[in-house]
Amino acid sequence: MSQPTPPPDEQQPYAQQPPAQEPSAQQPYAQEPYTQQPYAPQGYGYGGPQYAMAPSRPNNTMAMISLISGIVGLTVIPIIGSIVAVITGHMARREIARTGEEGSGLATGGLIMGYIGVGLLVVGGLIAILVFGVFAVTVGSAGSYS
Repeated sequence: MSQPTPPPDEQQPYAQQPPAQEPSAQQPYAQEPYTQQPYAPQGYGYGGPQYAMAPSRPNNTMAMISLISGIVGLTVIPIIGSIVAVITGHMARREIARTGEEGSGLATGGLIMGYIGVGLLVVGGLIAILVFGVFAVTVGSAGSYS
């Protein structure tokens, strides 16, 4: 069984030839040979563009003292370091608000560590009073029955 042959315009619909184009009057671009640019020294450094950086504002000294005192108050000298951290942290925040210096985060960190240190001292003191109070009552009541 052979199939009938379709008419010529239906045989291969995708194989049609594109219409002939007229050659353009322009010539293709000619590539020029690669020439290396002469070496130009960039000056000192690693080369590349040098950008001017905007001057940054200095950190507040009291804020740095507060942060360092907060760390010292939680590790080495608990009472003095924590109290100094709280006092200098508040002073630094006041100065930063007035002058616009950097260091607000340092002052806040010093305040937080200072208040944690003071809070631990208060809780430790209350626990010590409670333990010694219970011990004194226990020893005092045991001695009164003798």
